[in-house]
Amino acid sequence: MAGHLLPPPVRTRPGEPYIRVRDLERDLAARVDGEVRFDPGTRGAYATDGSNYRQVPIGVVVPRTIEAAVAAVEVCRAHRAPITSRGGGTSLAGQTCNTAVVIDWSKYCHRLVSVDAGARTCVVEPGIVLDELNRRLAPTGLMFGPRPSTHAQCTLGGMIGNNSCGSTAQAFGKTADNVRRLEILAYDGTRMWAGPTSEEEYAAVLAAGGRPAEIHRELREIAARHAGQIRERYPAIPRRVSGYNLDALLPGGPFDLARALVGSEGTLVTVLRAELSLVPVPAAEALVVLGYHDICAAADAVPRVAAHHPLQLEGVDDRLVGYERRKGMHPAALGELPEGGGWLMVSFTGDSRREADARAQRLLDELAGTEHRPHVAFFDREKAEKELWELRESGLGATARVPGMPETWEGFEDSAVPPDRLGDYLRDLRRLLAESGYDGAALYGHFGQGCVHTRIPFDLVTADGVAAFRAFLGRAADLVVSYGGSLSGEHGDGQARGELLPRMFGPEVVRAFQQVKAVFDPGDRMNPGKVVAPYRVDENLRLGSGWTPADPDVHFGYPADQGSFQRAVMRCVGVGKCRGHQDGVMCPSYRATGEEEHSTRGRARLLFEMLDGHADSPVRDGWRSTAVRDALDLCLSCKGCHSDCPMGVDMATYKAEFLAHHYAGRPRPAAHYSMGWLPLLARLAAPVSGLANALAHAPGLGRAVKRLGGVEPARPLPYFARTRFTTWYRRRGPRGGGERGPVLLWPDTFTENFHPEVGRAAVEVLESAGHRVVVPPRTLCCGLTWLSTGQLGVARRVLRRTVRTLAPLLRSGTPIVGLEPSCTAVLRHDAGELFPEDQDVRRLGEQTRTLAELLGAAEGWRPPRVAGTALVQPHCHQHAVLGFDADRALLERMGVGPARVVGGCCGLAGDFGFTAGHLEVSMACAEHELLPAIRDAADDTIVLADGFSCRTQIEHAGTGRQAVHLAELLAAAGRGTPEAAADGAVAFGARPERLIRRRSAPARALGAVPARPADPPGRR
Repeated sequence: MAGHLLPPPVRTRPGEPYIRVRDLERDLAARVDGEVRFDPGTRGAYATDGSNYRQVPIGVVVPRTIEAAVAAVEVCRAHRAPITSRGGGTSLAGQTCNTAVVIDWSKYCHRLVSVDAGARTCVVEPGIVLDELNRRLAPTGLMFGPRPSTHAQCTLGGMIGNNSCGSTAQAFGKTADNVRRLEILAYDGTRMWAGPTSEEEYAAVLAAGGRPAEIHRELREIAARHAGQIRERYPAIPRRVSGYNLDALLPGGPFDLARALVGSEGTLVTVLRAELSLVPVPAAEALVVLGYHDICAAADAVPRVAAHHPLQLEGVDDRLVGYERRKGMHPAALGELPEGGGWLMVSFTGDSRREADARAQRLLDELAGTEHRPHVAFFDREKAEKELWELRESGLGATARVPGMPETWEGFEDSAVPPDRLGDYLRDLRRLLAESGYDGAALYGHFGQGCVHTRIPFDLVTADGVAAFRAFLGRAADLVVSYGGSLSGEHGDGQARGELLPRMFGPEVVRAFQQVKAVFDPGDRMNPGKVVAPYRVDENLRLGSGWTPADPDVHFGYPADQGSFQRAVMRCVGVGKCRGHQDGVMCPSYRATGEEEHSTRGRARLLFEMLDGHADSPVRDGWRSTAVRDALDLCLSCKGCHSDCPMGVDMATYKAEFLAHHYAGRPRPAAHYSMGWLPLLARLAAPVSGLANALAHAPGLGRAVKRLGGVEPARPLPYFARTRFTTWYRRRGPRGGGERGPVLLWPDTFTENFHPEVGRAAVEVLESAGHRVVVPPRTLCCGLTWLSTGQLGVARRVLRRTVRTLAPLLRSGTPIVGLEPSCTAVLRHDAGELFPEDQDVRRLGEQTRTLAELLGAAEGWRPPRVAGTALVQPHCHQHAVLGFDADRALLERMGVGPARVVGGCCGLAGDFGFTAGHLEVSMACAEHELLPAIRDAADDTIVLADGFSCRTQIEHAGTGRQAVHLAELLAAAGRGTPEAAADGAVAFGARPERLIRRRSAPARALGAVPARPADPPGRR
């Protein structure tokens, strides 16, 4: 509680009583088993979700258990504080941001409580992520059916709150159709299980009395009183998500209270647990893509296609495809599309591949004889299908920041109409967009159920633009209603559509919503201002006409963002892909801690708040902000977000920028000097490397060196090489005929000073491939360590010197081969960000190659054969900037197989894992994928890692394995050994080279660090 300034007493709306925030925080901290956060950083990170809206929360509670969440609600009730529940925070209508106490379920309350495979049900806590639930259910052969595009990060609690759907709702229905029962908590403390209620069960509830009886009786009376209008105004379409599900309470029906509460967006009750219906995992799938003249013609074909009962029936237009092409997204999948300007993606399931294919073929046979005959691409290859679905699921990211186009925003991205009227609706919607000056918006979505997604180039920063936004929403809502549709077909109402509900439902049904709200929450404390008594659609905008952010002078050029740091920060649109736990590299610190502030999105939100565009921003101290500094402290600068984020957020660059300003003119942490200036220190140590090693590893003195340098005490310091790589090379001199021409082998700091054997191996390989190897005439550096610690002035000077020295080679077109991926990525990418107008820097980026890229492009060169399997850890910067395809292809040509490529981050990440205080997170990152994979690998598996950090972490973790560089593998294979096979392949099991070896690592001292912490590291 100490260490930050609390906001003064607040009230959420005029006329409401003030809430004494300090007393509320104190009581929550005393009563709740969990993390109670009222600090500026947390409040800033939770101020918005995936929507256009922003409201700074009073505070955030992260309960460890369901009972702790119940205690939090009790404390809030005592203080009359409003409550907002939050899962993945990806809502697009503003449901999960509010001036309230936010309860974040996602960090701890994610248990799969029970599974009944026979009944096809399970019970879950609200914080469990959909993909994680289905992974845990996999042994049963069952899964939860609805699958939104955010399946890797959305929680079941959020899906229940929004009545989520996704593409598979075509076959399995909405979340409401798959919920059996809910354990709910009302604001007044009433706690019960809710579900379908027969007449006998209803009578029993009334007989038991109390608040449950009152709730059931009052709801039944409301539904009966308004039954006529409910039946008349609720559209009979598969994707009606707007409003409360009062149709589940109608007389003569099942009176299903659980179904009625799904989609209520936390405005009625808090969901504590859910009993879900499950479906069998499809045994096989087949995908057909149907190409039509345009998206409207594709929509016209939907009824005929839907009659074949596919698993998924999605639509994609030419604009979305064009935007993905412009942004370089999914090139392989785009190349698979059949001819057309609008496409339907249709998948079928079966008990076998043959059955799935046959179902797809029956559809094609029928369409062939109709006016809906398409161009066709047929897929039954799992990889191709996955890539094509990723193309569709990336729609939000693809349309959010398109080069050469205005910014686009949600706001009317979720309408749904009867599927048999979809084509005409799209034609009218396009006309309305054009009339309103919003032409160019892509149209895509769940066409089989008439649901349309889009992002529109609204002007949300001027008064006229906001007025036009508001006017358009009214006209668009009327258009949907005229088609018998729903304002929301998936994303819910929240603030984006709450004000528009009377246009769809009429005044009587809206009064029924208000009456239902009063049954559960008469004081309007549950997510106030959403759905019922909503804020206006143009209130609480994340931007708005009053938004006045700073756009400060910066060190990087941000060429993709018009030179603007503010525009770069605004790349984050809240998709939340950085909160995933499986695919890709992004975001290792979030995977380790489960903290919103440690996700790429959370950090981007804090940087947005730091730019001070709103008077109520909790982050008030600009570049000097300790809240932003603390959130960035655990950023590994892995650059995973640069490639994995659909918006291309590059938090490593933003972190370096922030650190440069934050520490300008004042002392830095010791690690910035010891590790930031490592290239210079290593150069000074080179003549006396033996003495330097002895002093650094002497028991008492070594500890003192680490303490002075801000180095983690448990980390062994790396040993300086006895002979630097370039010293060895200059003594040896260039050799070979060089018939393929010269290459400059870049002597990065780590190869040069710590692992020169990697450089020697690379020289051997390059010369054997016909190249003449040269090295720089003097010691040069890419500036990586100064970049990563935010010492950008030094980094610029170092890079200028490097470019001046290399200029003759650059202008002659000489290729530069990098061995250390992080340094190679600086030459190829970061240098251009610092000097976007420098032509020699541009040449540097264009001429820099990885070893695999250079060799793979060498015509006629044949790699040596290797008889063995490999476990490969691509460096994060290679994944994000350089790419791994060339390495994968080279390993295949070498015969290494199967080569298992490990995902995720090693956790050391340059200076990060060496910095004092980072060890727990560093090891947790490594334990996510890398270390378990190494422990599981057979003894004769080659462990391949080009990154110095990756090799060091593997050694320090006490796995007993030592990883090697690709250059070492190639050199050893080229030399052969006495165990070489007759065909020239090398059997590495007994060779003396440093390729497969178990060793007693000095870093076994790290064994004191728990491999899997009981709680995620981070806040306590």
